[in-house]
Amino acid sequence: MYFDTHAHYDDKQFNDVRDELLGSMNDGGVSLILNVGSSMRSSRSSAMYADEYPFVYASIGVHPHAAKTMTDESVLELEALLSNPKAMAVGEIGLDYYYDYSPRDIQKSRFREQLELARKVKKPVIIHEREALRDTLDIIEDYRDLTGVFHCFSESWETAKIILDMGWYLSFTGVVTYKNARRALEVLEKMPGDRMMLETDCPYMSPEPLRGRLNSSLNLPYIAAKIAETRGMTTEDVAALTMENGLRFFGIQILN
Repeated sequence: MYFDTHAHYDDKQFNDVRDELLGSMNDGGVSLILNVGSSMRSSRSSAMYADEYPFVYASIGVHPHAAKTMTDESVLELEALLSNPKAMAVGEIGLDYYYDYSPRDIQKSRFREQLELARKVKKPVIIHEREALRDTLDIIEDYRDLTGVFHCFSESWETAKIILDMGWYLSFTGVVTYKNARRALEVLEKMPGDRMMLETDCPYMSPEPLRGRLNSSLNLPYIAAKIAETRGMTTEDVAALTMENGLRFFGIQILN
């Protein structure tokens, strides 16, 4: 069984198929999903889905794209949403200089505010970073007391070592199945297994051979198979290991 540690079922691309898809997860081998907030609206939706579906958990946070929409009241609402017992993390938060949809100074200030919030509520953080590595590392250096994961990791092994030495985690998407995934595969080959997690980031980044189609948690086996090939494991062992890592990272206890 699989744990998709980063999904966006609140995305409008799922509007016509959401209930059907989520209803098929158990039969498709997916036993847990973390729906990740990326705005105030999606954070509310994540909390709602966590209340509605027993196997869905939530993270609460505002993506750097939406940082300019935040207000001081937003931080108070995020804190309230994090009081939900199934809200397991703050995220996704971070910096994105590729698109610069929000001014960089605002991205950095809202990033720090949400890291402070994670410290206050004692939750791990989910980090989004694109073309902003130096500033991201400089900021999280001040929050070594937190536990975090860099989602959709595709940076170098040298960068991975910095993050891993902090005790943080790395999460991998269908990108590892793409032809240009050399750096991610090198990291997967070298990194300790107890810091690795699986995600789809659906509805985006479907793995090969489904690239270009709507992605869902049901595609996790394609990602696990590539990781298994890279690390000399079985797909089943990758599923079990990443499940264990995800449960530990998010502090989820499953009662048998």
